[in-house]
Amino acid sequence: MVKDLIVKNRSYRRFYQDENIDDSTMRELIDHARLSGNAANKQTLRFMYSCDREKNKKVFSTLGWAAYLKDWGGPADEERPAAYVIILDDTRTTIGFKHDCGIAAQSILLGAVEKGFGGCMIATIDKERLREILSIPEYCEILLVIALGKPKEEVVIETVGPDGDIKYWRDEKGVHHVPKRSLDDVILL
Repeated sequence: MVKDLIVKNRSYRRFYQDENIDDSTMRELIDHARLSGNAANKQTLRFMYSCDREKNKKVFSTLGWAAYLKDWGGPADEERPAAYVIILDDTRTTIGFKHDCGIAAQSILLGAVEKGFGGCMIATIDKERLREILSIPEYCEILLVIALGKPKEEVVIETVGPDGDIKYWRDEKGVHHVPKRSLDDVILL
C-alpha cells in the first residue's frame, strides 16, 4: 500500500555504507522522477547521480546534516550513504517550478523504500563546491541532494506533545524520533 511506503519513507541519515546501490537501480529510481507529474509538463529537471565510493566522499563533503542535532556532524565514515542523486533545474529550457523538485524527490525516495533502501533530502549544500566537484554546467541550478542507502538506524514517528515541539531528536539508544502533528491538527474545516 502507498501509505506503508510513506510511513517507511523517513529521513534516514545513517546507512550500511557497504550495501551498494548499482547503476541500474539508480537509473530506475531517477526514471520514477522522470515519469512523475510536473507543472505544465515543462520537464526542466535534470539529474546526476553517484554510486562510486570516492566520488561519494567528495559529495558528502559539501553537505550539511540534521540541523536540529546540534552536536552531530553527520554520519560516521562507515555509516555514510552508498549513493546520491543531485536534482538540477535546466534553466536553458524555461524557468522551472520549484515544487517539481519535491515531487521528483518523493518519487525517488518511495522507489528506494520499495527496494529496501532509504534516504534523506538535503538542501544544506555548498553548491559552488558541488558544482566544481561534479562539473555541473552553469545553466543547471542545484536544487537538492538525496542521500541513499540501506538504513542503519531506526526512525519512529510519534505525536507532537502538548508543548508543540516538532524538532526531531535521538534518544540514548540512537533511535531517531520524529514528532508529527495529528491529522485533526492539520485539517482545517
